[in-house]
Amino acid sequence: MFKLCVAAATFLASGAFAANIPSGDARRGEQLFQGQQCVACHSVNGRGGSKAPDLAKRIDRDYTPTAMASLMWNHAPDMWVAMQAQGITPPALTPEQSADLFAYFVSAHYFEKPGDAARGKRAFAAKHCADCHGIASSSFAGAPPVAKWDSLADPGLLAQQMWNHGGKMRQAFAQKKLEWAQLTGQELTDILVYLRNLPETKALPRGYHLAGSGSSRNLFQSKGCAGCHTGSNALETKLRDQSLTDIAANMWNHQPSMKNPPPTLSPDEMRQLLSYVWERQYFSGNGNADRGKKVFADKSCASCHNQPGSGAPSLAKGQDAYSDVTIVSLLWRHGPRMLGAMEQKKLPWPRFETQQMADLIAYLNSL
Repeated sequence: MFKLCVAAATFLASGAFAANIPSGDARRGEQLFQGQQCVACHSVNGRGGSKAPDLAKRIDRDYTPTAMASLMWNHAPDMWVAMQAQGITPPALTPEQSADLFAYFVSAHYFEKPGDAARGKRAFAAKHCADCHGIASSSFAGAPPVAKWDSLADPGLLAQQMWNHGGKMRQAFAQKKLEWAQLTGQELTDILVYLRNLPETKALPRGYHLAGSGSSRNLFQSKGCAGCHTGSNALETKLRDQSLTDIAANMWNHQPSMKNPPPTLSPDEMRQLLSYVWERQYFSGNGNADRGKKVFADKSCASCHNQPGSGAPSLAKGQDAYSDVTIVSLLWRHGPRMLGAMEQKKLPWPRFETQQMADLIAYLNSL
């Protein structure tokens, strides 16, 4: 399964954890991306159309799920016009389908930093990875060659195998009288770009699976993580806006400084922990409900929503919380009708900066 819990756990103004946001499946997301003919304009890693940007290639770093939601919202009228010109009916995405798309984009490394293969090759040697790990075969006992690293295509497995491998690596470094190889997130990203594009590894299928957060908090406590990571050391603060590769690098660097031997983690346990940690800092957003209330007014949202007789649905939330995922779903289910209503009222289509979208989400969750 390629299952991503994009249960983005949007923080409310009080700092509470949101709930009931659907999980996503990257395989379904890829099928949806193709089936709804998104590939007619967009490509992913060079596969698809060329009329719109490749969704797996970013030249900037400030790109989060909230940024994706705001860009998709801002671009929606142009997308609908382009789809109409090609005879494509805009899809009415359910929250579950929206989550599937987010999962697919994560599996395609859309939220990762840009990497450089040449830098990665140099770092692979400079960090002494190549001392033990060959590409097609390895001369060092117990060091699997890169061609057999299934973790290259799965960020969850990458973090789990790096974590469990740390103890043996420390012994190997000590035997060779080498200092522990610290990794920055950029260095690990570069190494992965280099390794993922080797002839021996290019065929590895993309995969991504994060468990739901139902039992993740208990696991975070039972593994001893909660004893240290609280207050100023809380991970949602220390890991703000970090990608999964950044987190894997931080976990690698953290091992030698731990007071107690680090616990061994199964793939499922690592997925649960990543789900808990990543949700709390990456999909949580940093919105402010008071600022969001002003955004709601400035963008003319109040001219229709929450106005009796307008025909627009009330935005006061029921059981489900708002998130980047649900906002995208609402856009594709109600956006075309909303655009028509705004044109009748001669109102401009609202466009949001990333922070404005985060603030708006926080405000909607405060209603």
